[in-house]
Amino acid sequence: MENKVEERARRLRITVGVMGSAGGDLSDETIAKAYRMGQVIARRGCTLVTGACPGLPHEAVRGAKSANGIVVGISPALNFEEHAIKYRSPYEGYDALIYTGSGLMGREIENIRSCDLVIFMGGRSGTLGEFAIAYDEGKVIGILRGTGGISDHMETIVELVQKDTGAHVLYSREPEDLLDKLLAVYTEKLLPYYKTILANSAPDGRPED
Repeated sequence: MENKVEERARRLRITVGVMGSAGGDLSDETIAKAYRMGQVIARRGCTLVTGACPGLPHEAVRGAKSANGIVVGISPALNFEEHAIKYRSPYEGYDALIYTGSGLMGREIENIRSCDLVIFMGGRSGTLGEFAIAYDEGKVIGILRGTGGISDHMETIVELVQKDTGAHVLYSREPEDLLDKLLAVYTEKLLPYYKTILANSAPDGRPED
């Protein structure tokens, strides 16, 4: 049983969300960091998850695809037409688009819950909402410093919250270093929990009664 659990654990693809500014004044340096973040996620064998929006998350998508990564977008739209026309959201570079029909704010819950690890960069009010969900649900969170927006004030925000949710919040200015820190927490905290689930569940599910 233990060998099977270890084998199944090795096959789990870690999902890493990238949340951040969908627009606004983005510096070339910040755009380059987002692109590099996507590359690093792909090269570490993780699956990238974004809100299927333009801006920094889409730069991460472009970076991940340049490194042959797998990318999933959680769209606010009801269908492809809404995604492309109503929300003017990107569709290049995604291996799958999940249409929630929940709108920009509503899809944030699905977006965050689809990730093992969540990275924030830049960001305005929408990103702050995503961070609030991730923090309140005790996620493993990475903050890419030096990318502007709310991400450069996140330590202050966490102090103001004054609430222990079990969330792990880690900081770095470099994409590679940040993901390494997050993966270390995954290995120490999440993977043993997942192995317990793998040992006590049917890998192919069970038919309904």
